[in-house]
Amino acid sequence: MKRIILACLALGAFASLNVVQGQQPPATPPQPPPQQQSVVELRITGMGGAPKLAVAGFTPLSNDAETVAAAKTISDVLWDDIAYEREYYMIGKDAIATIPKHTSVDEVPLDRYKELNADGVVVGTVRRTTTGIVVQVRVIEVASGKSAFGKEYSGSVGNPRKFAHAIWDEMYKQQLQGRGVARTKLTFSSDRDAERLKGPVNRDVQEIYYADYDGANPQKVTNTRTLNITPTWSPDSQTIAYTSYRPSGGMGTFQDIVLSFINSGQRTTPANGDPQKQNYLPIWSPDGSKIAFTTNRDGNPEIYVMNRDGSGLRRMTNHPAIDVSPTWSPSGTQLAWVSDRTGSGRIYIMNADGTGQRVLISEEAYRPTWSSEPYNEIAYAAKTGPGFDIKVFSFATGDSRRITDGIGSNESPAFAPNGRHIAFTSTRNGKVQVYTIAKDGNDLRQITREGNNKYPNWSMEPK
Repeated sequence: MKRIILACLALGAFASLNVVQGQQPPATPPQPPPQQQSVVELRITGMGGAPKLAVAGFTPLSNDAETVAAAKTISDVLWDDIAYEREYYMIGKDAIATIPKHTSVDEVPLDRYKELNADGVVVGTVRRTTTGIVVQVRVIEVASGKSAFGKEYSGSVGNPRKFAHAIWDEMYKQQLQGRGVARTKLTFSSDRDAERLKGPVNRDVQEIYYADYDGANPQKVTNTRTLNITPTWSPDSQTIAYTSYRPSGGMGTFQDIVLSFINSGQRTTPANGDPQKQNYLPIWSPDGSKIAFTTNRDGNPEIYVMNRDGSGLRRMTNHPAIDVSPTWSPSGTQLAWVSDRTGSGRIYIMNADGTGQRVLISEEAYRPTWSSEPYNEIAYAAKTGPGFDIKVFSFATGDSRRITDGIGSNESPAFAPNGRHIAFTSTRNGKVQVYTIAKDGNDLRQITREGNNKYPNWSMEPK
């Protein structure tokens, strides 16, 4: 019974029905707009605390509806992007609305921002061209009037959010020497299409989606009308590996790993599964050259590693227990995973060659995910009463801390690429939805709202 529970917790619902294959290439994800280089003259700082920042917004330089709408979207999204990282004290939009609107990035009423005790102000304009829009932005130190950050972007007016995301990621990098997540994506599985597989046991169809880090612009990746779960991004954010329940030729299905190439729509099955060798729970190595996964091809669920094209298959564990849910260390030299070899699920760790296997986390725990450097932490779902909570284990201290509040069941954590945030699923509002939370347990945000959404995974930011 414990083995069944462990497998179900690792994978979710099982399907054993006929499916109809019918894939459609996904939409191409939006790319950051072209841009010009900037020169950083100084950093915005505060007096004994977080710098106070005013986002004065973006002024449309023409009255056509598209330009006006784009300016408002860029202003609103940029405010949200900056607030998400909690590096600045954000001056309220109501206070900013009392200040006369600037007509260019060089004519800003700084005296009025001094009255708000702002240390810095973000100003911008949006100008229409024959081929799209040009967006100018400046970050000004209020006390001196000097420019701390300035850039010009040009591109299509079709998705103005991408301008805001690009501005904040680059401002964050140059002003704060940090890695932003505004241009990253979250992938997840969802039953939002409300389809059901008909057969001996009815099951919800789950398809793979991805969206902006805040849940906007959802895009459908699969359209197979079967169960597709546990998606993970490749390090270059171009490919999603996931577990798919494929038809076995009879009345049933089997689990196999599928790679979906986002730009081309091509799909491959590198692990070459069949009903006797089922493959699931893929996770990419940090350099993108390998995939660790679970397979029962030798009669028992074990951890294996293969090259991304399916070659170089290596068995990593060899134990009568169930071994599932691998995750790579940021250096690629270690793997953590879940095993029930001591009873219920525990998190183990080993070297990338399979040596040095030992228990790392001795409480009942599932779905580990390793953070990026320099934090070197593992988030996981820990059994706490009737449900689960997200905990974070620190290699520096050897201790775990709980970051969710016991409301609902909180599972399937995934670190943001900068290690500062965690995406996870929760039933706190009824259905299973994706949330994000800062790794200190603050700033809980609901990301999905339609249907049930599971197994989030965070992409790297574009290079």
